[in-house]
Parts: sequence; C-alpha cells; structure tokens
Amino acid sequence: MSLPKRPKSAAERKARVIRILSALNERYPGATCALHHNNAWQLLVATILSAQCTDERVNKVTPGLFRKYPAIEDFAAASQQELARDIHSTGFFNNKAKSIIGAARTILNDFHGEIPRDLEALLRVPGAARKTANVVLGTAFGIASGVVVDTHVTRISRRLDLTRESSPVKIERDLMKALPRENWILFSHQIIHFGREICIARKPKCPICPMTGFCYSEDRVPV
Repeated sequence: MSLPKRPKSAAERKARVIRILSALNERYPGATCALHHNNAWQLLVATILSAQCTDERVNKVTPGLFRKYPAIEDFAAASQQELARDIHSTGFFNNKAKSIIGAARTILNDFHGEIPRDLEALLRVPGAARKTANVVLGTAFGIASGVVVDTHVTRISRRLDLTRESSPVKIERDLMKALPRENWILFSHQIIHFGREICIARKPKCPICPMTGFCYSEDRVPV
C-alpha cells in the first residue's frame, strides 16, 4: 500500500494542518470535556481523579463525591483517609486525596476560594500540573493556555506527524506551534473522541477514517 506523500514546504505542512482541523471539525463540531462537572472546582477535582483512570470511572465516582462534599470548604476539612476511601476505585487514591485536600486549602487560603484563571497561579495548586491546569482553564473559562496532552493526544499527534516527541511537555510545545491558538482547546476534545472512536491504539479503523487521504503513519491499517 502506498502512503500519501509527506509535505515538504512550510506552506504544505500548514495546509495539511488545516485539513486535519477541518476533518475534526466536521466529525466532532461540538466536542466537549468528557468529565462531568458543574463548576471549575468540580472540574479540577475530576481532572485530578482522572490521572491513570478512565473518564467513565471518574464520572461514576464524582456524583456521590460532590453530594458528600458539596463545597470546596468541605473538601478542605475532609479527612484524607476518609476521602481516599471515597475515591478508592479511581486508583492512586492516597495521593489523589492528598492533592484534592491540598488544592482546596490552597485555593481558599491563597486565592479567596476562587479557581485562579492564570496558568502560573493555577500551577501552584496541589494536583494541578500543566495538563490539569490546561483542562480547567480551557474548559471552565475558555482560556487557551496550552494544549491538553493525554494518551490519545500523544498517540494521535505522533501518528499524524504533528510531533515526533514523546514527552508531554515537548509534544504540547510542538502542537502550540502547529495549531492556531483558537483551536488549542477544541483540538484536544476532538482528538480524544477521535481516539476512542476511530484512531484506536491497537487497531485503528483506517478504512473509515476521514484523514486517511493525508495520513502517512507507518502503523496505519491498509484500506
């Protein structure tokens, strides 16, 4: 099977990125964050819980969790041992409980109970590494602080040759250069849907992929 040719010039690479974004926009025009939440604090908690855990599992845990701890003050006053039991099924529960309680106390003490809308400030909150901060700022506030890089974004951005890096920080840097800023937030949501539906890790569904005409990944399935 012959693969599409790689673009050689900067103009050709830019045109290909536009085709990728157009394909994603056509298939997933209204893609949103898969984590259920009602406000920025709940989204921060859910994103912390999502580390090494599926969104589906997190969405099963958070309704009961937010009923038990309805306000950020309730999390700040929580027993770490009890909170760890409450989130046990999400994995790494001791570290996550410590992060969530630390986040609640930091936000109350340092930010007057408001989730900071600045990347550098949000990175000071326990549990809010760059990926988490980008999720919260992008989804809760519409602030394009960067590109969320999860396992789907890592795998697919490499398959699409938008990056050749393996480090999330370097992958994000490449994506921020390749993508228009107005696409930074939506791109990650779209890629996550795309990765679950079509560009699956072990056996991508290339015959039905809208990008097959300009994807030259070496592990693509013959069409």
